Amino acid sequence: MTIRFVLVPITLFISLFLTVSSPLAQQADLILHRGKIVTVDAKFSIAEAVAVKSGRIVKVGSDREILQLKGPHTQTVDLGGKAVLPGLMDSHVHPADACLTEFDHPIPEMETIQDVLGYIQRRAAVVKEGEWIQLRQVFITRLREQRYPTKEELDRAAPKHPVAFSTGPDASLNSLALKLSGMYRDFKVTDGGPGYIEKDPANEEPTGILRSCTRFVKSHPSGRQPNKEDRKQRLLELLDDYLATGFTSICDRDASEDEIQQYRELHRDGKLKLRVSLSQHIETIGPMEDIQRNIRRVAGDPLVKGGDWLKIIGIKTYLDGGMLTGSAYMLAPWGVSKIYSITDPQYRGVLLIPRERLLPIVKTTLESGLQFTAHTVGDGAVHSLLDVYEELNKTRPIKQNRPCITHSNFMSQDAVRKLAQLGVVVDIQPAWLYLDTRTLVGQFGYDRLRFFQPLRSIFEGGGIAGGGSDHMQKIGSLRSVNPYNPFLAMWVTVTRQAKGYDGALHPEEALTREQAIRFYTRNNAYILFQEKQTGSLEAGKLADLIVLDTDILTCPVDDIRKTQVLQTYVAGKMVFERK
Repeated sequence: MTIRFVLVPITLFISLFLTVSSPLAQQADLILHRGKIVTVDAKFSIAEAVAVKSGRIVKVGSDREILQLKGPHTQTVDLGGKAVLPGLMDSHVHPADACLTEFDHPIPEMETIQDVLGYIQRRAAVVKEGEWIQLRQVFITRLREQRYPTKEELDRAAPKHPVAFSTGPDASLNSLALKLSGMYRDFKVTDGGPGYIEKDPANEEPTGILRSCTRFVKSHPSGRQPNKEDRKQRLLELLDDYLATGFTSICDRDASEDEIQQYRELHRDGKLKLRVSLSQHIETIGPMEDIQRNIRRVAGDPLVKGGDWLKIIGIKTYLDGGMLTGSAYMLAPWGVSKIYSITDPQYRGVLLIPRERLLPIVKTTLESGLQFTAHTVGDGAVHSLLDVYEELNKTRPIKQNRPCITHSNFMSQDAVRKLAQLGVVVDIQPAWLYLDTRTLVGQFGYDRLRFFQPLRSIFEGGGIAGGGSDHMQKIGSLRSVNPYNPFLAMWVTVTRQAKGYDGALHPEEALTREQAIRFYTRNNAYILFQEKQTGSLEAGKLADLIVLDTDILTCPVDDIRKTQVLQTYVAGKMVFERK
């Protein structure tokens, strides 16, 4: 028998020795102990301590077990009984736009029509005559009067400036804005998309109210405009605030190519401190072959195979209008409404993509290996998208793509059942329940809202729902348009209570506290294809975690919304500490 000896480099031998045999290999870089570690694992286990090495969790367990991993260079944090959660995740934000809202000047909170008109008057005093004054996303349902400012009111506030008060696809314009946009009595939508302008039945003149066609407003920005470096710095400022609020991962749910490039550069320069998933925006007006070509181009982007910090997961588009503007597509008519200016008793809202176009768009997306999602608010739109998912599932299982419904506010028992059956996930914003219940009950009545954000039914039916904010304007978790504070949102899901509304909206749909935590951790990790890396505190996963000043599992229920983050760690590195 011949014995062969293999020479092993001494450096490799030492490395193997340290990895397998040496206690040094087991020594943690960071240990947090004497706390309440809410792991959010499959059993929702609670531990005392957690150990981190090289950015990942080594072990979770008792103080005695974990402190055995302490070495001479281990950083230890005595939690003093404080609660630790996995880093929270927001499944729906628009940071690149939101951070620039107040770049030129502060925008106050507006609760009345007079607040709106006063702001426009103040802008008219500083904006050069003839330049546009624009106010976006001050939703009429959240104003005390619950209506748009009229053309005449806007004319009086700024007679020498074109004014656009827009709430997404709908808007109110003054006379000069209508004129400059070419919106006369004979104006018609001719691009194949949705929308119309309201006209006075007495004389057929435009009233100034636009429905689903603000794309035709020929406005341009006024005031100080950000350059490329300004945009980066403002975005970093907002991302830091997300970290301070408890988020270690977000999903930009409508990112443009320019915005994605901005993230690429921040990541390249080592400036991303939290994890970013991306749903790239895709237009759905125009030739189908162009739309499909754009989808396939997204699928070919190297970021689709991106790492833990930055990754494209799919595309986002718009299937219907909004509940805040009276254009969500409903199964039953909205009903005549002074608030929403609805005079047709059969009006059901606006469906932006008919089935014959929606099906090939979704099919191309899923065949390209991407997640499809669409702004889908009304129950009619929800059923339309579920029907397309169901049709495609007959020939090719779709669950692996984690097809998504974004917003999914108005649902039905049948829709909840189909979610679990098909493997469809939903991206839901509790802030809308908190801010808009008063108006929705007034419009639809309590009973029709039985399946408005039916979170308990989704959880118990085996569906996957994740929490988002739809943060679209301003920096500040409680002052933003659609607040992105996750503890306010958790409180809403647990209590179903709302601003300006007495009682609770269908409390049978309230989540338990454990479910509310899953909603912003484990569930979102699955929706964003991160469940193997984040979403719970388990050995081998990335060490993204937060330390809280309040134990939200046991505190008085109203204290949940007051919770603050004391420390935020991403990959075991502390990236925020409250002073």
